[in-house]
Amino acid sequence: MTITTTNTIDQRVPSDETTTAPVAAGDGDTTTLGTIGIDPPDGRTGVVGTAATFAGRTLRQFRRTPDLIVVGGLTSAMFLLIFRYVFGGAIGTGDVAYVDFLIPGLAAAGAMFSGTGAAVGVAADKASGLLDRMRSLPVPRSAVLLGRSAADTVLVAWGLLITVGLGFATGFRLHGSPLETIAAVGLCLVYGAAFTWPFIYMGLVAGSAQAAQGLSFLAFPFVFVSSAYVPVESMPGWMQPVAEHQPITPMVGSVRALALGDQAESALGHTAAWFAVRAVVWSIVIVAIFLPLSTRRFARS
Repeated sequence: MTITTTNTIDQRVPSDETTTAPVAAGDGDTTTLGTIGIDPPDGRTGVVGTAATFAGRTLRQFRRTPDLIVVGGLTSAMFLLIFRYVFGGAIGTGDVAYVDFLIPGLAAAGAMFSGTGAAVGVAADKASGLLDRMRSLPVPRSAVLLGRSAADTVLVAWGLLITVGLGFATGFRLHGSPLETIAAVGLCLVYGAAFTWPFIYMGLVAGSAQAAQGLSFLAFPFVFVSSAYVPVESMPGWMQPVAEHQPITPMVGSVRALALGDQAESALGHTAAWFAVRAVVWSIVIVAIFLPLSTRRFARS
């Protein structure tokens, strides 16, 4: 199936909830998914087909710009090595070895480091006119952004692989069961997918890729004012409530508790389930806020 638009079609855009049939080509210039580097959905219609198609296009773009993948891996490695060998000796984590404390925190918070690229990528697509051309097609608005989120989650998975692999090389060990390990990886991807949405929104509101990169750095304090790198108890008293009641801390706590296994509750004060419930609620809230905001901004830009 080929989806086309022609210069004879009026400029009204279908609502996000509707899907449309193929648009017949006329004698004028046409815009097709193929001409903007996106394969047609091969008979699939609606949100799923469009999201899969746009995600595939974005992943091919990642593959053609290997520097993006390399920079993402180097960023994860840089933070790990700095905290492992520069700050690690000065940070007390009780009975838990600092490397076992650090790696789950880096894994859970890794979406923030991938988020810069997501914001810049969306801003670049906007500046190039790609998003304008996607708006001219009869496809659901949210599906385009869902495809972008799915592709950026793949980058989060890449950063997670680098973090865990390098962590094992520097002394990190898992103390939980295989099932707990799988759950920890799954939660990291859930958190990563949720955090793609604030960065997508930043890319849409930014005037340029450079501005998007600057906006994305506003999210980094959430990582540092959390339990990702240091215990919350080591922070000043006035800062501890902030660190405890923001989304990164329960996300990190859930992954760390699963990685520590039987010693998690005594070391962290709560079970993995206690942290995970709060982290998943935060993830739902983040998506519930930024997915509609991003879709509305995309439709109106």
